[in-house]
Amino acid sequence: GMALRGISKEYPWPGSRCGWIEVFNKDKWPSFDKYVQSLINSKMLEVCSTSLPQYSIPLVMGDERYIEHLTRRRKLFENRANEAWEIFSKVDGVIVNKPQGAFYMAVLFEDGVLNGEQTLDVENPRAKAYIEDKVRGVEVDKRFVYYLLAATGICVVPLTGFCCDKKGFRVTLLETDDEKRKWTWKTITENIRKYLASA
Repeated sequence: GMALRGISKEYPWPGSRCGWIEVFNKDKWPSFDKYVQSLINSKMLEVCSTSLPQYSIPLVMGDERYIEHLTRRRKLFENRANEAWEIFSKVDGVIVNKPQGAFYMAVLFEDGVLNGEQTLDVENPRAKAYIEDKVRGVEVDKRFVYYLLAATGICVVPLTGFCCDKKGFRVTLLETDDEKRKWTWKTITENIRKYLASA
């Protein structure tokens, strides 16, 4: 068996790109042993080493305060997930599922609510020209993301950017300033309504 683990979720250290594998019973099957060795060999070819974060693993996970830290962080992100879900679930035209342990939340647009004509008012003429050029022929959720960025300065990630057929976007639960986080989510929801009503 094999378990894929990573600092991003284990610490948690959101955004960390340092991970490891735990392998069990590889000596029982020669083909599995060969497969595991091929994974290790391919990782050894990479230029960017993750040695420094890896050295921290025993210190962090071995600290007597680690379990309390995880418990506190889980509660923090659970509260933020509930808060985000409460705000976004009231918007017509989108579907949201309450996050279960993630640092982000996916917001799906209902089928058929997006088209290639919707826009938001963009005050900055240079940003408007740039965005209008960028949105030609892109996925409809990516179009929304570009307009949201140009109109509000808020950056979210389109779901189609994750090789997903569903149209929507992801927001993070990472903002530590409570007022700024709530403002951001409320601003996004206001602009979803404006965008959907624009065409």
